[in-house]
Amino acid sequence: MDLNSIRLELDEGPQLAEITGAEGETAPVRPLRVPGLAFETYSAAVKHLDPPQLFESRPSYRYLGGTVTSGALGFGLASYFDKLDVSEALAHELAAACLAHPAADVSDLRGMLPFRELIGDPFDPARRAIIPAITTLTIRLRRFPAPPSFLLHWRDPSRVATAAGVYDVLPAGEFQPSSMGLWDRRNDFSLWRNMVREYSEEVLGHPEHDGTRSVPIDYANWSFYQQLSAARAQGKVTAHLLGFGLDALTLAATLLTVVVIDDDVFDEIFGTMVQFNEEGEVVSIGDGRAADGVPFTEESVTRMLEAEPMAAPGAACLALAWQHRHSLIS
Repeated sequence: MDLNSIRLELDEGPQLAEITGAEGETAPVRPLRVPGLAFETYSAAVKHLDPPQLFESRPSYRYLGGTVTSGALGFGLASYFDKLDVSEALAHELAAACLAHPAADVSDLRGMLPFRELIGDPFDPARRAIIPAITTLTIRLRRFPAPPSFLLHWRDPSRVATAAGVYDVLPAGEFQPSSMGLWDRRNDFSLWRNMVREYSEEVLGHPEHDGTRSVPIDYANWSFYQQLSAARAQGKVTAHLLGFGLDALTLAATLLTVVVIDDDVFDEIFGTMVQFNEEGEVVSIGDGRAADGVPFTEESVTRMLEAEPMAAPGAACLALAWQHRHSLIS
């Protein structure tokens, strides 16, 4: 679906979650703070014991309802650690059960996953805070006869809190305001604006919008934003929503998107893209330029999906984009 066809609605009122990750069922995956007393949450343990370079609980948009097919999605407000405390606890609970019973099928682990069973329906937005990230597959239309290429990222375990040591598409980031300022809640409440900020940070290496500003982003006068938006209005950049999914291991939510960029626009806007950013390294081919990307061919896509360690949202973007490649690239 074209990104413009999705209508977003924001409710800034308080929203409770029935499950927070501090329940007794998560005790086995929360290390001890002192003898006999565990950290209250998973994020508290990470923050005090081994925090990665990027680790802060920023305001985030919380999914409240609606569907992609209806063209409308409703959101409220929450914090990033609300997501982490549930999703990472789920992942470690399942990993521990699989290590304890290596020959078992996942369906044989019933009764061994108390926190997963407590959550119940993973699609119920009232049960827990469903806070989506936005993962974007960037496809560059190379000049004929070169095939299109896509940007690929390796996530450095020393720099990121989740999906570490795996490949992912680029860019990817949480759907959240750019700061804690109340004025940014609505100013940044846009899938496209969020994606452009991530392009600025992860592809061009500009400083992250980390909440230290005291004024909102002036999108109307931000040249990079205006360049990309103008190219999109001219049809030289297209942006689509592929779907809205949950990671099977962590139940973390992701809005899956794809952006297709004409070669000349890519050179003009992203010609100085970085190879290393705050979260890892951009994977390159050919002469080693990060902008070259990886060929968007059946061979490369199959290899990434079947033979390489790939983050689930990035794999979903690749698989869906390849499935719909004739619609995306005409």
